[in-house]
Amino acid sequence: MFFQQIFEEKLAQYAYLIGCQRSGEAIIIDPMRDVDRYKELARKNNLKLVAAAETHIHADYLSGLRELAEQGLKVYASDEGDEDWKYEWLIDSDYDHKLLKDGDEFSIGNIKFTTVYSPGHTPEHVSYLVTDGAATDEPMGILSGDFVFVGDVGRPDLLESAAGQKGAMKNSAKILYQSLQRFKEMPEYLQLWPGHGAGSACGKALGAVPESTVGYEQRFNGSIRAAISEQEFVDYILDGQPEPPLYFSRMKRDNKKGPKVLGEMPHPEHISIEKMIGDVRLSNAVIVDTRNRTEFMNKHIQGALLSPMNKQFNTIVGSYVKEDEDIYLIIDQDKVEDAVKDLVRVGLDNVKGYATPDQLEEFSKKGGELFITETIDFEKAEEYLAKGEANILDVRKKSEFDAGHHPEAKNIAHTRLLDRLEEVPNNKPVMVHCKSGARASAASAMLERADFAVKYIDDMVEPWLEKNNWTTAEAN
Repeated sequence: MFFQQIFEEKLAQYAYLIGCQRSGEAIIIDPMRDVDRYKELARKNNLKLVAAAETHIHADYLSGLRELAEQGLKVYASDEGDEDWKYEWLIDSDYDHKLLKDGDEFSIGNIKFTTVYSPGHTPEHVSYLVTDGAATDEPMGILSGDFVFVGDVGRPDLLESAAGQKGAMKNSAKILYQSLQRFKEMPEYLQLWPGHGAGSACGKALGAVPESTVGYEQRFNGSIRAAISEQEFVDYILDGQPEPPLYFSRMKRDNKKGPKVLGEMPHPEHISIEKMIGDVRLSNAVIVDTRNRTEFMNKHIQGALLSPMNKQFNTIVGSYVKEDEDIYLIIDQDKVEDAVKDLVRVGLDNVKGYATPDQLEEFSKKGGELFITETIDFEKAEEYLAKGEANILDVRKKSEFDAGHHPEAKNIAHTRLLDRLEEVPNNKPVMVHCKSGARASAASAMLERADFAVKYIDDMVEPWLEKNNWTTAEAN
């Protein structure tokens, strides 16, 4: 049996390539949309990718299941859950596929997969027990998807908080509690292979260790240990969940109805700054500047968004760019390919062109018009507030805000800001802050694009809150 976990750092996502070395066949579990890498990995290990399976309808990235179905691979997906959460693009389709119920089995060579219905994170969620039939008839591990993570379980609120299904989260939490009772009865020796790791927004306390065992999680997983009673678990699991990025609702919709077939990756054109500015003015387009926040605030194209090429790139751009907008990048040439992959993974395919930071600097030297965002610290912010010359916006998570905040601050998490612009006061300039300045820098750029007068606070908030006794007892 061949087994390889494939980690995508920016989305903290795990896919799994599993193959039978006797038959030379392999399957990919929970693939992302840029599928060629999985086929190449299989080839390098003398395997042929013949199938793909998914644990559930994902919210944090666009699935590669349809892409592989279009290429002729057999695909496996859940047929569990209610009628509102089915794989609509697979039902009655001509794709080679099998829709699975609890207990259904399928094989890739000697490797057997047994479907385990595990709802709660989503209504249709399934996990897969994996058995190496060449050695035993007992399973060796479970591909748990977003059911059980290392140190946490999949959040049950997304149908309501991301997909807009009002009143769904408490019932989903109760269903997840019941699923965990079944998990507690599984053999302790089973290896546990989760769908996400630390940094994912699909839970609130995911561990960074890439795999675990069922027994370890039964004993030490905080969310499972909280499942003493249904009500205790519901209260625990719904408390403090981070606001889901805005693009999650779009991913849910597209993965359910069927992602657009990509075919090949976008190839943005290398263009001049002048052409970029002209194209953006004449079309439904946005510039995404990937430089660091200091460089951006000191000199940027008017209306450009800021999203450095770090772990938050997908999340920021996915939350600030609409699906029908063309995208132009300010980016180092050697990072263009990675940026395109990141954008495609969250369904942003219209990457039209790019220019480099050196081109932007040359444009400035030639007298091209660039803009500055006023950057201040909290001492200066206090002066503006004392004079009544500015409002203050806190773009941290609600759980951070609740642990301590300025009494006059408005709180909107940075990944939900585009959908709540009407709540941002615009009678005065708005001072934007987060914990360290990173999230606030992206939010400041987005607000400027929406024609707000912005003062960006590049400072650490916690010392300021503590100095003024604006933290709660729990935070201390």
